[in-house]
Amino acid sequence: MKAVIPAAGLGTRFLPYTKAQPKEMIPVVDKPAIQYVVEEAAASGIRDILIVTGRGKRAIEDHFDANIELENHLAREGKSSALGELVDLMSRVRIVYARQPSPRGLGDAIAHAESFVGREAFAVLLGDDLTSDPPCTRVLLDVHRRLRGTVVALQEVSAQEIGRYGMAVGEEVEPGILRLTDLVEKPSPSEVRSNLATIGRYVLAPSIFESLRSTKPDKRGEVQLTDAIRALIASEDVYGVRYRGIRHDVGNVAGWLRATMAIASMRPELRDIVGERRASGVEETSVSHRRVGGRAAVRSRPGAAPGPRRKSRKH
Repeated sequence: MKAVIPAAGLGTRFLPYTKAQPKEMIPVVDKPAIQYVVEEAAASGIRDILIVTGRGKRAIEDHFDANIELENHLAREGKSSALGELVDLMSRVRIVYARQPSPRGLGDAIAHAESFVGREAFAVLLGDDLTSDPPCTRVLLDVHRRLRGTVVALQEVSAQEIGRYGMAVGEEVEPGILRLTDLVEKPSPSEVRSNLATIGRYVLAPSIFESLRSTKPDKRGEVQLTDAIRALIASEDVYGVRYRGIRHDVGNVAGWLRATMAIASMRPELRDIVGERRASGVEETSVSHRRVGGRAAVRSRPGAAPGPRRKSRKH
């Protein structure tokens, strides 16, 4: 199976950083976010990957390309291990690129992958979500191999947050697996019938391309993948899988910061530094132990010295 990683968005939530840098290249500890996504695809047994880029995204291609001068310099300095993880990753995957000329929505980005995937099912991994223990794509592939059809990753979110996601409605056919009866992109309060949100992992049947061709753009002129999948529900089985692993949403500044803290805390050489931050008055509960709307809960630790006051920021 092949994978498609859409990476053509403008990244406005991270301005001014994303004025000249791709959002997907924002570092999470010491690796760009998109590298974690490619690693998940490789860990799920996928070798062939298409990254759909747009204007100003050349840094993504450069990151995954060989840099002989740098590699030779590191070898002379005895520091070859600095790039060892990335070099190993690139030996296990083949990455090609397609260009989305203008940001016309996720559905339009996926449509650019048709010649790459052909008439086979394929995985889609969005760069805003980092998943592990187990990799979400691996979970979806296991379900797809048994049940076939399109498979969508789901996670419970709060009633206040469901309007930011695609909302899934369905009937459970196996523990944790639903046959979907409806999908609604960013439902209004009157449309909310479920707290199950679609997250950025899919296995799509090739019939999605015909559905995308007949999907009308929304009021912003964007073609939504959720609308195209919704249309498939009328003619074929579409499944939703409750993902219960670890998920970090790095699509906004607060989520990126939580992800960075959580991932850094798993690194022995950084654990003490993260611990010092927690000792200053903020403690982050592991995503695998407590979730609030699919994100790690951040709370003040009773009895700790208060940290510096910060103005709240709206996202």
